[in-house]
Amino acid sequence: MFVQGPIPGLRLFLVILLSVGLIVADTRLDRVEPVRSALGTVLAPVYWLGNAPRDFSEWVSGLFTTRDDLVEENEALQARLLILERRALKYAALAAENNELRRLMNSSEVLDDRVIVAEIVSVSPDPYSHEVVINKGSRDGVRVGQAILDAGGLMGQVVQSSSFTSRVMLVSDSSHAVPVEVVRNGLRSILLGIGDSDILELVYVPDTVDIREGDLLVSSGLGGRFPRGYPVAEVSAIHKDPGDPFVQIQATPKARLNQSRLVLVVFSPQDDAGDELPAESGIAVGSDAVIGEEY
Repeated sequence: MFVQGPIPGLRLFLVILLSVGLIVADTRLDRVEPVRSALGTVLAPVYWLGNAPRDFSEWVSGLFTTRDDLVEENEALQARLLILERRALKYAALAAENNELRRLMNSSEVLDDRVIVAEIVSVSPDPYSHEVVINKGSRDGVRVGQAILDAGGLMGQVVQSSSFTSRVMLVSDSSHAVPVEVVRNGLRSILLGIGDSDILELVYVPDTVDIREGDLLVSSGLGGRFPRGYPVAEVSAIHKDPGDPFVQIQATPKARLNQSRLVLVVFSPQDDAGDELPAESGIAVGSDAVIGEEY
């Protein structure tokens, strides 16, 4: 005996009704966040399985590394080690001097923020949403709002954290904004993402201010969201329309938004609040520390 199920139109209506209900609950009642966090925890193995073929391929290729490749890599690492040792000696003196100045100014004695290393395990497929997923979560102390860096500069901030992973909104996202200042003269403004990984916009800059192509923009620390002094972008183009009181300024992100694989999660002194860094979570950076990681 054949029993006909619900008609397609009714099922579509129920799905739409459920979607609208979830959207309202998320935006108005803030009741969906625990569910989203739980789903992020459940999906963590999916991210790991997705990266398993690449990790296995790298492991296999490492088994067949030739002696010449090893010698060349060893020489390059030794040269880099010498350079880093020289920089460490220089930075140690600068750190001591900087800390002395901070003590004289009755400010914090901490020279650098603490960070942990994370890896990008997933990228949002939505072309209108510039977000990535990293393999550090609440069990590592990662919380919503923390800044994310790569070797070049500020990449974005954590917008959602589950136990094992966190979702990061990049600075190029159209809903992202960073308070910045020009290193050369201290000019403050807001840097907006426009949905383009290569272009950011500096807004509400009067046409009378001193700003030039090539100026470096760093986070100003206003608002307390991003720590002060991290490179964000470099001014790449300036355009002014006749009669417009503001100039149109474009900037290029310093971070490699579409290329970086390893990133740093920044812990400000307020985030630390006396907590110890988990031994397996990454690296610690302090006034007398040299950046490194144990394997």
